[in-house]
Amino acid sequence: MENRVFGSIPFVETEGDGCRCSQAKRANWLFGRLLPRRVSTTSRENNSSTAWNADVRRSRLVSLAEGEVPTSTPWMAKIANALNRHFLWLLLASYAAAALWPRAGLWIRSVSLGEIAFFGSRVEWTLPLVLLALLLANAGLAVRTKLLACMGRAPWLLATGLFANLLVPLALLCVLTKILRGCVDAAELQELSIGLTLVVAMPVAGSSAAWSQNGGGDVSLSLGLVLGSTLLSPFATPLILRAASQMTTGESSDLLLELAGGTNAFLLVAVVVPSALGLLGHRLLGEDRLNPWRSGLSAFNALVLLTLCYANAAVSLPHAVAYPDWSYLTWVMLLVVVLCALMFAAGWGLSRLMKAGDAQTRALMYGLGMNNNGTGLVLAATVMASHSKVLLPLILYNLVQHLVAGCVKSLIRTASPSDRDTA
Repeated sequence: MENRVFGSIPFVETEGDGCRCSQAKRANWLFGRLLPRRVSTTSRENNSSTAWNADVRRSRLVSLAEGEVPTSTPWMAKIANALNRHFLWLLLASYAAAALWPRAGLWIRSVSLGEIAFFGSRVEWTLPLVLLALLLANAGLAVRTKLLACMGRAPWLLATGLFANLLVPLALLCVLTKILRGCVDAAELQELSIGLTLVVAMPVAGSSAAWSQNGGGDVSLSLGLVLGSTLLSPFATPLILRAASQMTTGESSDLLLELAGGTNAFLLVAVVVPSALGLLGHRLLGEDRLNPWRSGLSAFNALVLLTLCYANAAVSLPHAVAYPDWSYLTWVMLLVVVLCALMFAAGWGLSRLMKAGDAQTRALMYGLGMNNNGTGLVLAATVMASHSKVLLPLILYNLVQHLVAGCVKSLIRTASPSDRDTA
C-alpha cells in the first residue's frame, strides 16, 4: 500500500566510503533495531565502516548525521518496528476483519464532517477522507531534508520515470482490455476495466521508497517519484481516466468520464494540500524537533493505513465472501498479478534503456510497480460505492504489490550476493 515509512529510517547521502567509528556504531545500532537480521561476526566487522556496497554508493544508509543521536522513546520505536515488520500480515488481518465484521468499517465510512467548496466543486469531508489527508500530511512531515536536497541530481531520469508512470500503465491497460473482450462477459469486463483503471491512475505509493531503501535502491529518486506523482495527480489522474474511457464502451466509459470530472478537487483536497502542508511543517519545525517523534509518526501512519484498508474493504469483501463469483475473482487475481509484474518489469526495462545504475534501476522498479491504492480505495468507495466489485482489483493490488516487491528484493539479493548482509 502506501506512505507507511517515509521517515522511519534516517538516511544520509554521501559520496565517500568512510565514516567515523562512533557514527558507524550508532548507524549499526539503529539499523539493527529497525531491520533485525542474523549476520555473522565477520559480516558485522566488514560492515562497520559502510552499509552498502559500491553499486549503491550514491543512495545508502551510512551513518547518522554529525551530532544526531537516537532520541525516540524505546517502547514507541518497538511498536513502530513491529508494525512495519509485520505490516503485510496486519493488512491481511484487516481484510479478514472487513469480510467477517464489516459493521465498524461501514460506520467509519458513514461519518461525515460536512462539505467544502473547492474550485467550483464540492467535496464531502468523510472520515476516510480525513484519515487519508492526515496520512499524507504525516508522510510529508516525516520526509528527510537531506533526501529532498538530492532529488534533483538525476532530473532527466526522474522526469522520464514520471512520464513513464503516466503512459506505461495506459499501454498495458489497453492491451489487457483487448485481451479480456474475448474472454469475459460484458458485465465483468466493465467492472474489471474500471477497477484496473483506478489502480493505474493513482500516484506512486509512499511505501515504494521504503522498499527501495531496503533493496539498495536510490532513495532520493524514489522519493522524487512519490512526491512528483502526488503533486501531479490532480492533472495526471483525470487524464488517465479520460484516456481509459476511450478504450471502453457503454456504461463503463460513462462512469470513467464522470469519475474524471470530479477527481481534481478530491485529489487537491485529500492528497496535494495535505502533502504540501506536511512538507511545510517539516520545513518550519526542522529535523531536530522532529527526530524524537519519528517512531510515533511511523506507528501512526501504519495504524491509519490499516484503518483505511479495513473501512474501504468493508464495502465489497463481505459480499464477495458471502456470494463468491469465482470466475470474476479468478480474473481479478490473474490480471492484478500480471499487471503488477509487468509494471515492475517496465521499470527495469526503462532503466536499461536510460543506462541507469543498479540503485536507480531498483528505485524505478519499485516506483512504477507500486501505486497509492489507499487514495484509490477512498475515491472509489466514495464515488462508486454501488459498484462494490470495482474495489476488488484495488484491494488485491494493494496486497499483491507488496508480495511482488518482496520477491523482487529476494531476486536482487540472489543476483547480488555482496548485498545479502546489508539489504
